[in-house]
Amino acid sequence: MSDWAELQLSDICNLISSKTSMTNASLGNYVSTENMMPNFGGLVKAEKLPSGTMVNAFLTEDVLFSNIRTYFKKVWSAQFEGTVSADVLVFRAKQICDPKFLYYTLCEPDFTEYTVLTSRGAKMPRGDKEAILSYKLGLPPLPEQKAIASVLSSLDDKIDLLHRQNKTLEAMAETLFRQWFIEEAKEDWEEADLTQLIELQSGYAFKSKDFQESGSFGVIKIKNISGNIIDIGQTDFVADEIGLATAQRFHVKSGQVLIAMTGAEIGKLGLIPKTTKQLLLNQRVGLLVPRFKGAEYLAYLHLKSEFGQDYIENSATGSAQPNISGSLIEACPFPSIDNELLRQCGMQVQIYYEKVKENLGQIQTLENLRDTLLPKLMSGEVRVQYQTEEVA
Repeated sequence: MSDWAELQLSDICNLISSKTSMTNASLGNYVSTENMMPNFGGLVKAEKLPSGTMVNAFLTEDVLFSNIRTYFKKVWSAQFEGTVSADVLVFRAKQICDPKFLYYTLCEPDFTEYTVLTSRGAKMPRGDKEAILSYKLGLPPLPEQKAIASVLSSLDDKIDLLHRQNKTLEAMAETLFRQWFIEEAKEDWEEADLTQLIELQSGYAFKSKDFQESGSFGVIKIKNISGNIIDIGQTDFVADEIGLATAQRFHVKSGQVLIAMTGAEIGKLGLIPKTTKQLLLNQRVGLLVPRFKGAEYLAYLHLKSEFGQDYIENSATGSAQPNISGSLIEACPFPSIDNELLRQCGMQVQIYYEKVKENLGQIQTLENLRDTLLPKLMSGEVRVQYQTEEVA
């Protein structure tokens, strides 16, 4: 690593604060900490724009870093020009640094930890800009930077492709659901509820002292439900004796559907990826237990629809900490339909979600590989072959 330069972040990039008119901002190009996804998950479309006449701007290949609660790891390599909240820092690579290498520098675990430790404020900790720009790093020659970024980008590209496949599969399942139960609904269908499809099983009330950082039994909490996916890579664990004592009733497995029953995430649903891990269900997380094959996916589509989410919001009790019971989720209105027809519909949508489950498993594997390689490549512990660029 003798050819790696010991530098600070300010040596390889500039912190950008250029402004543009608010007339150039749109829901499609505005980025704030609210629509940046945690764990380097990219963006979702903004739901609102700020007031005022001017707004910060960014360019393609800039790196955007959410500066509030940096432990959420909201970092994005810009794929278009746009506008940005003041709570999101905009970094632009200098000539000595490849833009993608800069992005992966800001994704490094050491950098995340550094920004957390140097943040200011207890209730709403913000990264200290001066400290961030003083972050020390090793910078390889530009060709090696590009080679490192290429290895990591290839994994991210595969992950992105699988996510896009899943969005397509979900859209196809939603289209069928709307066709069956809304567009082609029969006038003689009476109102019933979701007990035709599922039974709602709540999780186990583990004690806080039961949790540990590693083990054979992972525990799925509300925090693990994100973006229609159950994040099984970031679970807490319990000791084997506790896991074995609770597994018979509270064990969950690949392809099952879970729902958050309390707090800010109430009503959020997710699928468990394909996995061989032993997983247990925590309290206030509900399992949709199907009454026939594919029934949980019909209930999932119904509950995540606008109607289902409105029902959950209106049925929840408690203002500071909203809660909904399993029986109220089961009572969500759903038409009374011939059981054979429901079974046929369930079998059809299950085909889509079997593929979604497989893709989610591949995504987890690729993310684990990327997250293992990232610090090793960025520190020089693992080197990549590259061609030296010839000077004309």
